Parts: sequence; C-alpha cells; structure tokens
Amino acid sequence: MEASSGRRRFLKSVIALGAAGLPAAETSGQAHAHGPTHVAQAAAASPPAREPRAYMYLTAPEVAFIDAAVARLIPADELGPGAKEAGVTYFIDQQLFGAYGTMAKQYRQGPWAEGTPQQGYQSPLTPQEIYRVAIRETNLHCAGQYGKTFDELAPERQDQVLRGLDEGTLALASVSARLFFILLLNNTQEGFFADPVYGGNRDKIGWKLVGFPGVAAVYTEHVDKHGVPYRVEPVSIADVQTNAVQLDDHGHPRHVALGRSEEPRP
Repeated sequence: MEASSGRRRFLKSVIALGAAGLPAAETSGQAHAHGPTHVAQAAAASPPAREPRAYMYLTAPEVAFIDAAVARLIPADELGPGAKEAGVTYFIDQQLFGAYGTMAKQYRQGPWAEGTPQQGYQSPLTPQEIYRVAIRETNLHCAGQYGKTFDELAPERQDQVLRGLDEGTLALASVSARLFFILLLNNTQEGFFADPVYGGNRDKIGWKLVGFPGVAAVYTEHVDKHGVPYRVEPVSIADVQTNAVQLDDHGHPRHVALGRSEEPRP
C-alpha cells in the first residue's frame, strides 16, 4: 500500500464498480468478487461540502479510526485529495446507520459455513457489528503492541496494521480480520466513487480524478466525435435535486464543458 502506487491501484477498481453514479446497492443481488455489496441509503441531498455533518452511528473513536484507515487506502497525493478529504468516513457512517448496516433486506439465517469469495457475504454479524467489534479489537491490538490507538500511529505503522488485517496475520478475537478489511476496502471505494448524494465523493473528488461526468446527459452531438475526450464539470443527483444545474426539455442535465486549465489530470 505504498502511497506512490496506491492511487493508481485504486483507479483500476473504478471499472469493477460499474456505474460509478450509483452506490453498491444497485448490484446488491450479485456476489462481489472480494466481498459483499450493500444497500446504500441516500439522504434527500448532501449538505454543502464544508458544512459539518452529524454522524449517526459511528462513535468519535470509530470516526478517528476510519478517517486514518481510508487515508491510507486511498491517500491524497499529487493527483489530488484522497478518501478522507472526499468524506468517505461520513459515507460509511450513513450506510451503517441505514438498512445496509443492519442487513435489513438480506437473508440472515444460517448455516454460517466458510464460503468462497464468489458466494458473497458469509457472516452472522451485520456490517454494523463487524465495524464496531473490529475497530475496538484492532485498537486494542495497536495499544498492546505500540501503546497507541490505530489513528495515533505513524502512517507506515498504519500500513503494517492494515496489511495484517488484509493478510489475516493480525488475528481478531470476535471477527475475521480479512472480512473486516474487505468490508472496509469495498466501502472506501464505494464512498470515493458513488454519487455525492450518498454522503461521500465530496466535491466530486473521485469523479474529477477519473473524468467521470456523473448524471447522464444527451450525447447525440458527440456521437461522431471519435477519440475526442468528453471533459465536463461532473453533475450529481444532488445537483439535479437542488436545481444547481440546468436541465433540457427532457429533464437531462446540460453538461458544462471544462476549460483546458480545468481538465482533470489523466
């Protein structure tokens, strides 16, 4: 998880996420290659990017843990802000507070045999329970080993702890470390690339990074422009809901072309 290669590694994942404008809820019926997908709970519209937002499920120590973790999974670098700056922790909080966090719409009866990645979610614990117990036990491990909680460790040490969770070499007492890491990684990617209406991707940081235009417009005038990059200011569901963008007669947003100096970096 070296910072220099981390961003490029996660850029590849945007293809696997499918429609980046939608949360993983839209594919919740399919088994994820590396873990569960979820039912995202959308707010009516995201608050302004700089306005403090109240957390609904996560405690202050849990927020500090996730802030530190997502900052290592998708770090800020020369290409732009990372997952922490994009509000991914708030996105995760909103998902845990909603139906996804309690698995309200998923089958919850056993048996709970060890499954394959292709079989999707295989745990009697809800995402809420996994985050709560795994964060507590990871912090206990860090306190015992280093005398500090995870968020207080140096970035290099945090990478070691995350690698231990990923590889299963850091054993947790109540939950699979690997399961927790996969859940955290998937939710981090989702929060970085989902529509900002779901609480993450603040200021459309993820979309600007990869050049994703957001809510679909009408592209008929661009059909014959082969090999020409489509560089526009991204439009989110929240932009449409709050009338922050102009719509055409059919209700599609009118994308505003970016100037050369404003184009996202490749």
